[in-house]
Amino acid sequence: MRKLVHLVAATLDGFIAAPDASDPSAPGGLLVPTPDYVAHLVATYPETLPGPARAALGVEAEGTHFDTVVEGRGSYDIGLAAGLTDAYPHLRHVVFSRTLGESPDPGVRVVAGDPVATVRELKREEGGKDIWLVGGATLAGVLYDEIDRLVLKLNPVTAGTGIPLFGAGAAFRPAAWRLTDHTVLAGGTAFLTYDRVPGGEPSA
Repeated sequence: MRKLVHLVAATLDGFIAAPDASDPSAPGGLLVPTPDYVAHLVATYPETLPGPARAALGVEAEGTHFDTVVEGRGSYDIGLAAGLTDAYPHLRHVVFSRTLGESPDPGVRVVAGDPVATVRELKREEGGKDIWLVGGATLAGVLYDEIDRLVLKLNPVTAGTGIPLFGAGAAFRPAAWRLTDHTVLAGGTAFLTYDRVPGGEPSA
């Protein structure tokens, strides 16, 4: 079965954006990519780079991890503000929103219904690659129980406060995760991959 993978950049204290939910990767933002960070993405997760970045870097690789990206309205709006109606034209793109209405782009499917039900349908599809949950915190909270793998791009930065990894939709339901891969870049960012332990709870 296809996995739902939450691949997301975060601070050491667990925040993915500033309190105003501004684009954390924009110049002057909370989590601005460094050259070694970008190089690692190109080498390992090229499909997670937005279309314009792929074009600028000459990236043509389809990638080996994902063929579908899902996100919430807040995350999608960051791309819209930058003039991108489909930031990931190389992936099947699903946006969950009850307020967006008609899709601004023929390549983007807007779903007003239950994200959990839709993600379960996507996971049951035969073949294909995994599903990337790009953000944001509210959608990650709603899909908390559906996330099979966490890939945390842990930046050597603290925020003090901000938008947490999981938003208010997440229930208090502790889960255990197994570290399955890790890469620490020279600039200090750590790529940490954790797989959910089925039925697992944190040990005492």
